[in-house]
Amino acid sequence: MQNPLTSDARAPAVKGPPLSCDCHMHVFGDPATYPYSADKRTVPPALPLAEFMAGYRAWAGSCGIERMVFTQPSTYGRDNTCLLDAIKLCGGNARGIVDIDENAPDAEIARLSAAGVVGIRFNLGPPNRPRETGLMEKHLARLLRLDARCAEIGWQLDILSPSWLIVDMLGVYEKLKSNFTLAHFGMFLARDGARQPGLMKLTDFLRHGPGRCYMKLTAPYRMATEPTFADSTVIAHALIDAAPDRVIWGSDYPYLSNAHRVNSIDLFSLIAQWMPDAAMRQKVLVDNPARLFGFV
Repeated sequence: MQNPLTSDARAPAVKGPPLSCDCHMHVFGDPATYPYSADKRTVPPALPLAEFMAGYRAWAGSCGIERMVFTQPSTYGRDNTCLLDAIKLCGGNARGIVDIDENAPDAEIARLSAAGVVGIRFNLGPPNRPRETGLMEKHLARLLRLDARCAEIGWQLDILSPSWLIVDMLGVYEKLKSNFTLAHFGMFLARDGARQPGLMKLTDFLRHGPGRCYMKLTAPYRMATEPTFADSTVIAHALIDAAPDRVIWGSDYPYLSNAHRVNSIDLFSLIAQWMPDAAMRQKVLVDNPARLFGFV
């Protein structure tokens, strides 16, 4: 497959309806302007921000995507400057999920909210992290503090974690006061099918829990089988069946952990398999994100 940052003249298998939203992508700029954090795990393309966004929006337009949500990458740590500058370039068509300290001043929260930020990332990645005793307890106080602050101002939590930790934390998630998202299909491996015990516990939570959990159909290349990732469909259907009003889609552009083996058009075309019904595409690509991220 091509590098996702190269041009691709092919049309996707399906096009999103008007006002479709990419609910999870990462934005990068020239490191001379936006320095990387010391503990970055990947190296993004060193392009000026405007050039990076032009390439992304050209692809997005070909797929019918008009709105987007920038999710703060670990590459920049808690320096959200690049993300905020990207929001400015998009007018009212973008929102942001930032990474900030749980005790950030109220004035900083207000500044970010005015700039288009709607939530905070709680990153326990990488999402394929092996089981680690005590990981939940280590981060629980921060999670609960962030949840309390988000609930006060109407923000949300964006949670990235391995599937085993999602299952371990369902009791915690049931008590959260704010809306929250779980990324990358919950990282339940497609090869294990829809009847795998952890996924069944999650779908039961989606059906019968408090209704604040949204699932992201993002990064199928992390949990499905190469080269087509088509077996992600069985997991997508399980999540959509469990909570059709709380499933959203995102590209995870520009796929830094796997950019040499994936292609934007191919990944977007999987939507035709996940949601063959136009009414469901309207719900997942437009209606659900508009409600969750405050698009009007």
